Amino acid sequence: MIKSESFANHLAKAEQTGAGVEPLTLLEPNITIEQAYHVQLKTIERKVEAGANVVGKKIGLTSLAMQKLLGVDQPDYGHLLDTMAVENQGMIPFARVLQPKVEAEIAFKLKRDLIGPRVTVTDVLLATEYVMPALEIVDSRIRDWKIRLQDTIADNASSGLYVLGGKQVKVHEADLAQIGMVLYKNGEMVNTGVGAAALGHPARCVAWLANKLFEFGIVLKAGEVILSGALSAAVHAEPGDAFNARLAHLGEVGVRFTDKHDARGKERHV
Repeated sequence: MIKSESFANHLAKAEQTGAGVEPLTLLEPNITIEQAYHVQLKTIERKVEAGANVVGKKIGLTSLAMQKLLGVDQPDYGHLLDTMAVENQGMIPFARVLQPKVEAEIAFKLKRDLIGPRVTVTDVLLATEYVMPALEIVDSRIRDWKIRLQDTIADNASSGLYVLGGKQVKVHEADLAQIGMVLYKNGEMVNTGVGAAALGHPARCVAWLANKLFEFGIVLKAGEVILSGALSAAVHAEPGDAFNARLAHLGEVGVRFTDKHDARGKERHV
């Protein structure tokens, strides 16, 4: 029997020490997707009890390439906490992360609840107050990113930190599926993408999430921010790296990592 508490402890060890841990699927090869989600929920429950607040969700594995890589046919999701937010064009001490990668996405800000199990793309668009450009810093607590689907799910969908751009655009003002994205690392273009890269339409990812959460009795709430999924492959980050993404009609979003390791505190807010 899978004990969510012990696996949550296992992942917490990585945050406490700053060193990745063994995959859960190595420790328990028979762990199921549902059990992995319960490990994630246990971790989030602990962080909330410690004072963090859930402010949204993130969707991962929205590209067919990533799904094929992990041998799955659906996305996954994780929770966004207020302790994970970084201001636009802000600085991230490299001590806050273990093995970060950066992705550019479209973020949705909800103005009404979305309740599964039959949420549609139209429902999502009607429930959206505005969209924004976003960067997600994905970061695995699993050593060397040696992950299977259950590992990343248990590890809050490999969430680390996130950055929201300052421009807020109404959904009817842009064709979200056709929005182009260019990602720059240290001033050099490293990736391009388009809104349709996320399940054909970013809002379809949000609809999937609302319907998936119904299985766990969770609702997407008004006021929450939803990161709808990467528009291109994640790019590895090193100390001193700066990232900027430009999304057509949505503007820019950026962040920089410190160029040296700061001393680690007892608590790492990842």
